[in-house]
Amino acid sequence: MQIDARAWALAASLATLTSFAGDAAAAQMLADPVATCSGLAGPADGTIKVDSAMLQAPSPLAVAEKGPTPSGRVVPANPAFCKVLAHIDPADPTAPPIKFEVNLPVEWNGRSLQYGGGGFNGVLISGLGLPPAYPFDKSSPLALGFATVGTDSGHESKPGEPPQLFALNDEAFENFSHKAYKKVRDAARTLVVRAYGKPPAKTYFMGSSEGGREALTMAQRYPDDFDGIFARVPVINWVGLQHAGTRSGLVTMGDGWIRPAQVKLVADAVLKACDRQDGSDDALVQDPVGCKAAFKPASLACAAGQSGDDCLTDKQIAAIDTLHATYKFSFPLANGLDDYPGWGVSGENTPAFGPTGGWKAWWLGTTAPAQPPAPTNGIAWIYGAGGIQYVFARDPKLDVTTYRPEDYKDRVRQVSALMDSTDTDLSRFHTHGGKLVILEHMADYAQSPYAGIRYFETVEKTLGKEKTAEFARLYTAPGVDHVGSGAPANVDMLAVLVDWVENGKTPADLEVTEQKVQAPGFETLRALPLCRWPAWPHHKTGPVIAASSFSCAP
Repeated sequence: MQIDARAWALAASLATLTSFAGDAAAAQMLADPVATCSGLAGPADGTIKVDSAMLQAPSPLAVAEKGPTPSGRVVPANPAFCKVLAHIDPADPTAPPIKFEVNLPVEWNGRSLQYGGGGFNGVLISGLGLPPAYPFDKSSPLALGFATVGTDSGHESKPGEPPQLFALNDEAFENFSHKAYKKVRDAARTLVVRAYGKPPAKTYFMGSSEGGREALTMAQRYPDDFDGIFARVPVINWVGLQHAGTRSGLVTMGDGWIRPAQVKLVADAVLKACDRQDGSDDALVQDPVGCKAAFKPASLACAAGQSGDDCLTDKQIAAIDTLHATYKFSFPLANGLDDYPGWGVSGENTPAFGPTGGWKAWWLGTTAPAQPPAPTNGIAWIYGAGGIQYVFARDPKLDVTTYRPEDYKDRVRQVSALMDSTDTDLSRFHTHGGKLVILEHMADYAQSPYAGIRYFETVEKTLGKEKTAEFARLYTAPGVDHVGSGAPANVDMLAVLVDWVENGKTPADLEVTEQKVQAPGFETLRALPLCRWPAWPHHKTGPVIAASSFSCAP
């Protein structure tokens, strides 16, 4: 909805109430907001074209009954702002443009926040929703005065088409890998200067999953562009993930597929083996690393001549062991890696709804893997098999069961150099003064949290623990699935970053915010402490997010 200048005064006063305190670089638009906003339309700079720019009225909080993720149910209240829809023309006429959105609040706090994407992208990220891990009842970043930015990464997914189809075009794939986020960052900066007369004093990036990979990519490739970066469940070793996910799908074809009742069997056995290790009975595995070592799927093996939902066959046990095992390449990928860590335990039967959930959502689906993948298959098989066909082999008709990475070695390594955010030398980002927070969910079956844990530990080996501690933190959250369901892990990481970047307040223990949104499902979440630990008993992991019964004392 458009507003006129007479409504602006009220909107501006509302925005001021929610802005951060102590904003030395805060500013208003250069002139009348309506005129300033509409004046942004048209050619901006070189290949940048502003398709529309319209001042929006303040909007109220809205909560949906259902959503693909917990945070996806919340449409936060937003203030008066200029909504700018724009695109960047490609160099290759056969490549799609990079579409992006910039939201410019009438009352600006001098900062910008760029949002990451998800999956294979192809959907415009508006920058109007809640950022990753954000408490549901907090004011949105836009309402706090941030200029917010999002992009489709340079391609548009269409119904009925494989989400990886764009990868057949070199420029589109390079934009997806890293170039789009840099180009959009620079284009947004240009628009901010035109609206307010100066660039952002501080810039932030927050992303989850694919967006978490983008976040780490910004720190590694463009270390001077962002001051604070939050990467939740980042798909760090992207090439390894596609191959490991495909392998896990292949072993569940036919008799290896695990039925829903058997998923519950496994989940119950994991809890029986590990839930009370922390001295409580809270249906939460608080030492997932130790539990992975302790739980043996073979303990559920069917006796001779036995079958049914109360036990597992040899092929099903082999499938679970494969999921838990490291995937190994016969040649090195970018930054010397040649493997992908296996998945962990706990949260196997977290209910599935879109990308929310455990094995059913990501690994098994509701039917055994098909060739080509069916919509009822697990997301990991749909993503991985499609990635093999469109990204690595570049043959949409390839029978994935015949694929060998050695046969496509050059292409696999080329993709790894573009996509894998595994460069552990963050010294330039540190020199710039940047701060990085990584959050891994330990009941995540979309990507292995052990990849992020290993990355952080390798950063410590590369730069030294003391230097790493000056600018980077890792948190891990037991019991939480890929998108934040299961045990809640909602923390205002944006405030954590701002405090660290601008006030020198180093994050230590954090606290999950109690959810106060009045809507079905939200009132059941309870406040949990987030404890920063230097290690688990069985493995060095960095800080740890724990549940209410978990002591914060090491």
